[in-house]
Amino acid sequence: MSTKKIMIICAAILLAGAAVTFLIFSTEPTAQSEGATRQSAMLVDVVKVEKGNYRPMIVATGTVRPVEDVMLSPLVGGQIIRRDEAFSPGGFVKKGEVLLQIDPSDYRNTLEMRKSDLLQTQTNLDMEMGRQQVAEQDLNLIGGDTLSQEERSLVLRQPQLNAVKGDIKAAEAAVDQARLNLARTTIKAPFDAHVLTQNVTLGSQVSSGDNLGRLVGTEAYWINLTVPVGKLQWLTFPDSDKDTGSLVKIKNSTAWPAGAFRTGFLDKQVGALDDQTRLAQILVRVPDPMAQADSLMDKPELMIGAFVEAQMIGEEIKEVVRIDRDLVRSNQTVWVMEDGKLAIREVEIILSDAEYAYISKGLKEDDLVVVTNLSTVAEGLELRRAADSTAAGNGEIRGTEE
Repeated sequence: MSTKKIMIICAAILLAGAAVTFLIFSTEPTAQSEGATRQSAMLVDVVKVEKGNYRPMIVATGTVRPVEDVMLSPLVGGQIIRRDEAFSPGGFVKKGEVLLQIDPSDYRNTLEMRKSDLLQTQTNLDMEMGRQQVAEQDLNLIGGDTLSQEERSLVLRQPQLNAVKGDIKAAEAAVDQARLNLARTTIKAPFDAHVLTQNVTLGSQVSSGDNLGRLVGTEAYWINLTVPVGKLQWLTFPDSDKDTGSLVKIKNSTAWPAGAFRTGFLDKQVGALDDQTRLAQILVRVPDPMAQADSLMDKPELMIGAFVEAQMIGEEIKEVVRIDRDLVRSNQTVWVMEDGKLAIREVEIILSDAEYAYISKGLKEDDLVVVTNLSTVAEGLELRRAADSTAAGNGEIRGTEE
């Protein structure tokens, strides 16, 4: 076949293909719009807000520590000859109760010796007073009008008398010290206490300053908390030891049964920020932490060093709107349904606690706050309340539909 015929055939094929393609596109059916496009309102849940007076609950965590905590040490040395059975780890002792007795024999003997020295100096005083009388009689016989005051004092043995009086004072002080050392051989509890450690027993040889054991007071414990400085203004601290601060509920979810708690009161501000967190440090006082009173028998005991949660009841905030803090959106805004449309309100929050935000400006009584999280947020977006919708029965679709 010649080249000319081949080119004619190829051209015919191309023309036939183009004609078929044109025919297909020219005869394609056109989609017809059967109804106007409509935009449905977003289905949302809302909550009506109210203005009122509320007491915030400020939650913080901290550790338990004793108010009174001492390492028991002797002021004199010797051998332990008696130990109270209560003086053992976990024991409870009362104020003034004898815990340990150091052998007092040496100190009793020393006291008797010091008393003897005092008696000797008092005898010396009596003898010197007799010499004084003799010297004064001799001076009157020879006539002492021509003597100076200093010479007269020497003749009457005034320096010797002063020396004897000084010896008496030293001897009296020695007796007092010996009596004090003897009393110090009896070691007593300085306050009602819980014994944490016991380092000596019968026969132990102790010296002044040794660590005999650790006692903590059972009258009250402290809980050391840290809170933001801005929240201190809503907490009440006592003005004196007789007053109590804001009520505090203490919980320990890891160690106590569900629903168990202890009650305490705000006691003090430490007056210094925590070096790491830059938060204010405060102390909560919990009376009778070991629950020894009959009225607290069903309450859990506090343990030193335990990590607990404290719920502090703050001062009343008046004429504010309270909403769940999760309903505060970014940039301190709240979504409000107003005339069927979305309004993005900027609000002024006085305080946020563990659950709520307390709003002074931006919301008013009976405003409908949108609870539902929206994927599309725009001012003026049409909304409809879930309570007013029959979508569940009619198969309507949330969002945009055509």
